[in-house]
Amino acid sequence: MKERKDWENSEVICLNKELAHNTLIPYHNIESALKGTYEESEYYKSLNGNWRFKWVRKPAERPKKFYNIHYDVSTWDEIPVPSNWQMYGYGIPIYTNSKYPYSIQRKNIPSIDHEYNPVGSYRIEFSIPEYWKDRQIFIHFGGVKSAFYIWVNGKKVGYSQGSMTPAEFNITKFLNDEKNILAVEVYRWSDGSYLEDQDMWRFSGIFRDVFLFSTPKLHLRNFFISCDFDNEYKNSELKVKTKIRNYSNRLIENVRLEIKVLDTQNIPISADPLLSERIFRIEPLDEIKLNLRVNVDNPDKWSAELPSLYTIIFTLINDSNEIIEIEHCKFGFRKIEIKNSQIYINGCPILFKGVNRHEHDPDYGRAIPYSRMLQDIKILKQYNINAVRTSHYPNDPRWYDLCDEYGIYVIDECNLETHGLRRKIPASRPEWTNACVDRMVSMVERDKNHPCIFMWSLGNEAGYGENFKKMKEAALKIDATRPFHYEGDPKLEVSDVFSTMYTSTKKLAESGQLKKVRRRSPSSVLKPEEYKVKPRILCEYAHAMGNSLGNFQEYMDVFEQYENCIGGFIWDFVDQGLRKVSKKGKEFWAYGGDYGDEPNSKNFCCNGIVLPDRIPNPSLYEVKKVYQDIEVVPIDLIKGEVKVLNKFNFKSLEFVEISWQLTANGKKIQHGSLPKILLEPRRSQDIKIPFKIPNLKSRTEYHLSLSFNLSDKTDWAKKGYKIAWDQFKIPFKIPPASIVESEETSELYLRETEETIVIKGNDFRVKFGKKTGTIESYSMHDTELIHSPLIPNFWRAPIDNDRLLLLFVPKLKKFISTWKKANQKRVIKKISINKIKNNRIRVKTISKVPFGKSYFETEYTVFGTGEIIIKNTFTPKRNMIRFGMQMAIPDRYTTLTWYGRGPHETHFDRKTGAAVGIYSGLVEDLVHNYVRPQE
Repeated sequence: MKERKDWENSEVICLNKELAHNTLIPYHNIESALKGTYEESEYYKSLNGNWRFKWVRKPAERPKKFYNIHYDVSTWDEIPVPSNWQMYGYGIPIYTNSKYPYSIQRKNIPSIDHEYNPVGSYRIEFSIPEYWKDRQIFIHFGGVKSAFYIWVNGKKVGYSQGSMTPAEFNITKFLNDEKNILAVEVYRWSDGSYLEDQDMWRFSGIFRDVFLFSTPKLHLRNFFISCDFDNEYKNSELKVKTKIRNYSNRLIENVRLEIKVLDTQNIPISADPLLSERIFRIEPLDEIKLNLRVNVDNPDKWSAELPSLYTIIFTLINDSNEIIEIEHCKFGFRKIEIKNSQIYINGCPILFKGVNRHEHDPDYGRAIPYSRMLQDIKILKQYNINAVRTSHYPNDPRWYDLCDEYGIYVIDECNLETHGLRRKIPASRPEWTNACVDRMVSMVERDKNHPCIFMWSLGNEAGYGENFKKMKEAALKIDATRPFHYEGDPKLEVSDVFSTMYTSTKKLAESGQLKKVRRRSPSSVLKPEEYKVKPRILCEYAHAMGNSLGNFQEYMDVFEQYENCIGGFIWDFVDQGLRKVSKKGKEFWAYGGDYGDEPNSKNFCCNGIVLPDRIPNPSLYEVKKVYQDIEVVPIDLIKGEVKVLNKFNFKSLEFVEISWQLTANGKKIQHGSLPKILLEPRRSQDIKIPFKIPNLKSRTEYHLSLSFNLSDKTDWAKKGYKIAWDQFKIPFKIPPASIVESEETSELYLRETEETIVIKGNDFRVKFGKKTGTIESYSMHDTELIHSPLIPNFWRAPIDNDRLLLLFVPKLKKFISTWKKANQKRVIKKISINKIKNNRIRVKTISKVPFGKSYFETEYTVFGTGEIIIKNTFTPKRNMIRFGMQMAIPDRYTTLTWYGRGPHETHFDRKTGAAVGIYSGLVEDLVHNYVRPQE
């Protein structure tokens, strides 16, 4: 690689002014600084108060030779590794969606601004165990953002970029027998940053695990395990590809490789090694490849529903029958196929009920603790999510281990996005080819043995061109068992699936009907013959920002109606808020701009179905219900006859217990349990609920509910956890309601003044204002119940997706604000009083409201019981934001009880996931605190 110039004029983070001099000098600048090639420039403070300095090059030649200098770092600060240094006060995190941070210049690409490219220098001492002597010693960096140099004992070992896959270095020849010094210099920005323009916080540092490992001089360096099945998907052929390297300077002969397979109970499936291969000779510093195959009878198969994992053990044995090396790997027997315009796993078509997941922790940034990953995987399983797209980069390796173990289908996505350059690179530009191919190969080599990965993705929003074809070609040389995804492929040249983002249900249905489909640009149209053999998938849909996920059920209806529509991935899983404390000591979720970061995309990082600490947003309950794999269909509800559908592909339903209850206006009046049903996958069964028809009452709704609960505990939920439910209103013939009971009540008294209308009963009093035409006071037993008048309401606070829409359709802003002020401009034209009976009085108001085709008319019918029925009539000239009424009540009333859907908030197009019942709670507990306040 050519000599880099990035370090010239680069900025170095340091703790304070006293530590700035001769402490955090980048390692390969030390000699230059000491010889006077560089001089110290000005000190200044950054936004977070840390002192910074710059080195400015003097007009002198850079020394050619590097000297191994013992260097005093006793005053350096310590930082945890892995971590992002911004989370510890060094520099600030920057959140942007697609716009590049200023340092990544868009002219003369690639060109990083040397005036602001922070560098983090790391240094640690370590020693090597005695028994590692005569072995090969490697260092592994799981993830470093964005690029880094490494030195061992003052000698440069190498350089790496491509921040989301590992970098490994053989450091054997650099080591001392006793103490060793490791130094790493990490650049916040590099030319690799152009390919890492994902919608996320921009952090820096060594954010994944760093560790040393040693190998014998004959080392099983690489292996790939795959399998195939017979036509019945019963018996399997196990395929193993290996690479064995001789790191020594001598010929090695008569070595054998043995492979054992342990079943799901860790018992060998055969007494002898399943595979054994003798290696007759390996030349010095050479590598050989072995391809082995063996038949396995009727193995347990891996799927997201039944994630059966076998253990593969590799043993290298020398000619003296001594063990040289043992390696192992978890493996799942499963086969992926595309046929009938669907993706099949082990012979069954899969409906992917997925979510996009960024790696994010509110306290640690991109350095995700294992406990957070475990929490995430349990949430996915508990809420019926069966698939994850690793948007938009390979995740921490431990995440795939969890997906293997718990059962999640994964689209593994390459670390490639150039959204902020309008996807103009990498295209077909040869200068970017090696970088793109390297990123793809790095991902596939690292993750190829994970059964959870059912598809590779070539990246996200990076345009299209020959480089993507080369990425796929390189990946296929490693793994030809999985299909490939790329949403940006306009004519589906490399993508094995037809993938789009945020397609409406109408357009999605058209592709299910094999009609012409228009893609992003008006000129991009796909004819049926161009896509009909490819599964139709939504890599992003149901934008879950803030209060959202309306019409989510409609998407599932389309997925289930058309076989080629195989599901989608919600954008996205977690609100990417960071935990921050205000000057007043109040904790809040920070988003773009809260750190003084510029440019920023404000709260667009908060698109999740869970909050940053994984507390569910209300939309998550809709996801759980819509994604559930058990459905109940009514046959004859009055007789209690229903049909149960098992939508699982591989699991029968004996693992759940079924309970039922009958409610009257939300109150449970009957309940019971049903015997377990041994319902096979993809089958249905009629059952009868043994309730008795109750004594039917007027003004009463009767609902039948069924719940499907775990009969035993699992790794992700306790016994009794509800995984699915359904509820139906029973169409009983309800007795008609009697005449309003107020006929039996006492007489109403009316008093009218120039400004008010007052109606009194025995225990209540209601006052109308003639100027406002509203109820201004309502008291019962001399207790005032209204704090502010009951007024018409034509507006609601915008939700995040409203605000997003305004970015694309700015003229809507005036339209929305007009309705916000409509009630303020309402003018009373007429108010009338009609005493219908002694115990019934009607007050009618007629008002003029902006943008109304008609007058706004309100009828208040006051009964002797104190009940008031209110009827509003209005015809608008334009679409409305809301049509309703609002008021305030005294704050002494702290508990809210209601009959309806709950217990979480719902909307007219997001109510599938809420059952009808009676719910109650403290008002303050019923308010969901979204990251950004909204309706």
